[in-house]
Amino acid sequence: MSEENLSILSLILNASVLVQAVMAILFLASAISWVMIIQRGMYLSAAQRDFRQFEETFWSGIDLNSLYREISEQQEENVAPTGIENIFRAGFGEFNRLVRLEKPDPDAVIESTDRAMRIALSREEESLGTHLPFLASVASVSPYIGLFGTVWGIMNSFRGLAMVQQATLATVAPGISEALIATAMGLFAAIPAVIAYNRYAALAERMNTSYETFADEFSSILYRQFHAR
Repeated sequence: MSEENLSILSLILNASVLVQAVMAILFLASAISWVMIIQRGMYLSAAQRDFRQFEETFWSGIDLNSLYREISEQQEENVAPTGIENIFRAGFGEFNRLVRLEKPDPDAVIESTDRAMRIALSREEESLGTHLPFLASVASVSPYIGLFGTVWGIMNSFRGLAMVQQATLATVAPGISEALIATAMGLFAAIPAVIAYNRYAALAERMNTSYETFADEFSSILYRQFHAR
């Protein structure tokens, strides 16, 4: 039993076809989850930063019409509005459209404005949660896939023992080692995914709560502004 024969690469290459398939699935799941972990981390960090910047601008006393025009001009220049800007733009755009009507009803104006912001909120909530179900699936399923590969590999090792007259450690070590690699790969795929999912799900929930709080505050501001007219 040489050290070369028990190297990780050698064990993977000499594993049974089914165990190799399990390893390939786990490697692919791990690679995809890492791409999503990095992408989600960048997206949620940018969403937090944009929300803080928008709040600073919004509560600085800037004229809402000017802020609305600025965001609209950015969109015309193919600069995509951020999550909180989409909510503001949806609500204020609907509010401006309705107050221009002849004798607008206050309750109808505010209700329609709230509805527009709720629709925008739903879209932003969906964007915040993108890819999180996949990370949850990788976190929960990968250990079992790895365990399946391990069980199959150990079964093959014990079946091989029936073919020899004298069982030694050198006989069973390669088969058991390749089987345990499948479990290790399952854990390697699952652990980062579960950590990322828990962190990002909590962060997305916190961001969504912040959006909802802003929408409620903005609705109150528009209500007071309408009656001040």
